[in-house]
Amino acid sequence: MNLIDLFVAELDRETERTRRVLANVPSGKDDWKPHDKSMPLARLAGLVASMPSWITLVLDQEELDLTPPPGAGQYRQPDTADLVSSLEALSTKARASLQARKDDYLFTSKWRLRAGGNVVMEELRHIVLRDTINHWSHHRGQLTVYLRLLNAPVPSVYGPSADDTSFR
Repeated sequence: MNLIDLFVAELDRETERTRRVLANVPSGKDDWKPHDKSMPLARLAGLVASMPSWITLVLDQEELDLTPPPGAGQYRQPDTADLVSSLEALSTKARASLQARKDDYLFTSKWRLRAGGNVVMEELRHIVLRDTINHWSHHRGQLTVYLRLLNAPVPSVYGPSADDTSFR
């Protein structure tokens, strides 16, 4: 098995786990947050649903500027009702981007992150992909805490939860 196949398999597993979490995000609580410094629920859920797009971005673009010129690169957060469908569409695109590449591309080409035009990170793509999936899991974990605090069911992710004793 090659590295691309391993990333595709991991994307598929993490998409399924994320789908279960997003399906339990309550509506009507978009602005709720557990602390003043926390992200609002809708923003966090939208981020978790959209993060597979980062895989496509890392593979198909040379860089991302976090502070683009006005009017360029504007993120559009999915509505709470569209979280799962957004996840599905973006995961499908990420899978296609992965399958269009060879391992050599991941090991030999770098990707850059800019802020205000300055390079703040430049790393080999296989490392950026690993960090991206870890980052996705981190924010999904945050979202499960929000679900618990809102008394919404927390699904099984890496093992049973108090609400879902199945292990999928």
